[in-house]
Amino acid sequence: MADLRARIDELWETRDTLDVDDPEVGATVREAVALLDSGEARIAEVVPDGTTMGDVRVHQWLKHAILLLFKISKMDTIELGPFEFADKIPLKSGYEAAGVRVVPGASARWGSFLDNGVVMMPSYVNIGARVGAGSMVDTWATVGSCAQIGANVHLSGGVGIGGVLEPPQAEPVIVDDEAFIGSRCMVTEGARVGRGAMLGAGVVLNPSIPVIDAHTGLEVSRGVVPPWCLVINATRPREFDGGTFGLPCALIIKRFEEGERHDKAALNSVLREHGVSV
Repeated sequence: MADLRARIDELWETRDTLDVDDPEVGATVREAVALLDSGEARIAEVVPDGTTMGDVRVHQWLKHAILLLFKISKMDTIELGPFEFADKIPLKSGYEAAGVRVVPGASARWGSFLDNGVVMMPSYVNIGARVGAGSMVDTWATVGSCAQIGANVHLSGGVGIGGVLEPPQAEPVIVDDEAFIGSRCMVTEGARVGRGAMLGAGVVLNPSIPVIDAHTGLEVSRGVVPPWCLVINATRPREFDGGTFGLPCALIIKRFEEGERHDKAALNSVLREHGVSV
């Protein structure tokens, strides 16, 4: 893989003068993107660094490969039964062999990876994204380019997971294992959701959104939800020349012990107490 990375780096440095019709260029770029498609490589990963969340390591050369693929690819017509698409990148295939369930109306681009047991309701997964084993991508949910979704995650209906291709060094959205993202949530611009965390319906999370602990009133992060907690959409008052207005925040209303979240009776009690839906 080191040799392939060196070849992609070389092509990236000469991208402005690249011969897009050179078959060797095409073969190199597609070899790199094929590693993403098969799950042998990934755009980003969490590396333990002694903190609760760990550090995100972005493999820029793989983002470069995707951007080069767009540069060298030409528009083509893709026909699937009664449906027709016009795009530069083909659709993903081989779902049955991969143990992935894809409901009609769902689609994923080649260069994304769906692990065994993933279920896609009518939804979309973009190139460079990764969805872990046993995860559900529910109806009209979208997983943007390069987003990293862990195992046994539930992305509820209408969830928008943002994509980040450029700049190549930018961190993608990362949703860790066993997280639950409630209906119509928007998680974008490199935001992170820790393992086992739950986002109530309509939460907006990005690096400018403060995450506040409801029990202390303290801001614990910007755009990062800690593991094993329940977060809801809220506002906090801010003074402006024209008056006092509520600006969005994400509010932690409950912290769980690992595994406690799966006690549905206890969870429903918390939700009823705060009038929250997920």
